[in-house]
Amino acid sequence: MTGDASALLAAARAFAPEVAKRRQEIDAARQLPADIVERLRSMGIYAMGFSAELGGPGLTSLQQMEVFEALAYGDTATGWCAMIGAATGIYAGFLDKRVIAELMPTRDLITAGLISPSGRAVRVAGGYRLTGRWKLGSAITHADLVVAGAMVFDGDQVATADGAPIAKMYFMRRDQVQVFDTWDSTGLRGSGSNDYAVDDLFIPERHCFDFYEPRSGTGKLTEPEALARVMPGIPLGATRAALDYVRDLARGKVVAATGQKWADNYRAQYILGECEMEYIVARGAVVDSLRTLWDALDENRFADLPADIRIQTLLTRTHSYRACRRIVARLCELVGTDSIYKPSPLDIWLRDMSTMTTHLMAHDQMIQTAGAFLLGGKPEFPFVLGVR
Repeated sequence: MTGDASALLAAARAFAPEVAKRRQEIDAARQLPADIVERLRSMGIYAMGFSAELGGPGLTSLQQMEVFEALAYGDTATGWCAMIGAATGIYAGFLDKRVIAELMPTRDLITAGLISPSGRAVRVAGGYRLTGRWKLGSAITHADLVVAGAMVFDGDQVATADGAPIAKMYFMRRDQVQVFDTWDSTGLRGSGSNDYAVDDLFIPERHCFDFYEPRSGTGKLTEPEALARVMPGIPLGATRAALDYVRDLARGKVVAATGQKWADNYRAQYILGECEMEYIVARGAVVDSLRTLWDALDENRFADLPADIRIQTLLTRTHSYRACRRIVARLCELVGTDSIYKPSPLDIWLRDMSTMTTHLMAHDQMIQTAGAFLLGGKPEFPFVLGVR
């Protein structure tokens, strides 16, 4: 298992060309092949979310993002599944150490699942009876552990605290969960993001958590929005791959009607320059926001940071998703109909971007959340700002 940040990044970059050769295979299979999963495990990818105090490599959020970016450069779904699966270490900081030892005897276990409280958890002696069906279980086809969000019920009534409904996250073994083959999607097809369900499953109290009560972690990764920080790595990595592909393609292209080289063609020059400009700005904003946040957390918890810092990673993240989709769509416009035929990867990249931008992190609610927070109003999705 690779340990430090530079070695992990080098391993991911070295693996990316191998994964790229299997992009069509992964897309058609609608899940990651077992050998790719185990290669990621052996590289130490799934241990990346663990802080040093919990036996992990202790990477910063930016260092983690760069590794996922490198994997997504090879294949978007591979990068996405790596990012989801490596959340195990992030979740661990909100569990007791004895529970970590029980559920995560090694630091390379893969966690899948949806944090949205779509389920129902009824309080009983010693824990909860959990029932529900969740969508978008990315990486669940090869996961070791599964998490699911649910509203807490006391009998038939939703439990509340200070007048607000209570929601928690619940940990399960993969073999306790029923998975449904529902992921026949437009893009990110290789992520295996199937539905999953449980029916009246007992979950011990010690196996549930929420993102506002760290139990074993004390560092900068033990914050409500820690997992969301690394998510821009996936669209940014795939978009960099698309830009490099079209730049390489352009060297041998001519305008069919005139025979003019693309290198001398105004439209090709302008579109590639425009796309590079938007990519540089989008990635630069994300990197700057992560560095600013990490430094600010030296002396404060996330909830105590100034408002401008708290919204910065949220807004740059949402912008990166949207910008990357625009860039890839623009590249497809430039290449024209050649972009829709195999073996061109542009079709997969465009479909992946279209699917990723349906994710909540790219929705209008994220921008509204930031604006409402700044104005003292009600955020649509306060979780990413650490607001209960």
